[in-house]
Amino acid sequence: MKKDRYDTQGTDEGETEPGSSGRVLKNLVSVKRKREMDALEYQALIKVTDDSFENYSQSYSFTSLELCKLHKAWLGNLYNWAGSYRQVNMSKKGFPFAAARLIPSLMNQFEKSELKKYTPCNFQDHDKITEALAIVHNEFILIHPFREGNGRMGRLLATIMAVQAGLPPLDFGGIQGKKKLEYFNAVQQGVGKNYEPMRKIFESIVKRTLKINH
Repeated sequence: MKKDRYDTQGTDEGETEPGSSGRVLKNLVSVKRKREMDALEYQALIKVTDDSFENYSQSYSFTSLELCKLHKAWLGNLYNWAGSYRQVNMSKKGFPFAAARLIPSLMNQFEKSELKKYTPCNFQDHDKITEALAIVHNEFILIHPFREGNGRMGRLLATIMAVQAGLPPLDFGGIQGKKKLEYFNAVQQGVGKNYEPMRKIFESIVKRTLKINH
């Protein structure tokens, strides 16, 4: 694990695989090399993404339970806690995500509010689509419900929503360097329900996606 990626405290979810020098979370396949685990997670994500385009119709409305199932479908063969809400508190660069004890109630609120309002994401108006993507993504990342893979889960959910809206699968390749710092700032701005920074980011993501697929 990168030292500055996450600070964790709490239960055994913080354990790393013996022999991995603290770089790989304890896993079901006894992988000790980070590069190997990254590859396994990536391969599993490709599969669950492809399956998602078949499993979730344009009229599907997401629930918190379905997000847990999706997370388990992705990482269930690698980690025994996949699909369950995290039991450890997490922060990134000094910014704390939701306390672990609050996650069940926060995800319940997330389902009744943002997920109910914005999924299925079958809006016709471009601005409404980017608004939906930004708000759902921002709130999900702030909760950070899982021990690992929240960013990728957030991008997967946004991609499924985009496809529901008739867009191609989203291309997040432009979020690097300075843009990555802007993204992290946008996440923090969402604490005060200021979603405009994240909306601008998704506007650029959609624009990039359409240009590449033109």
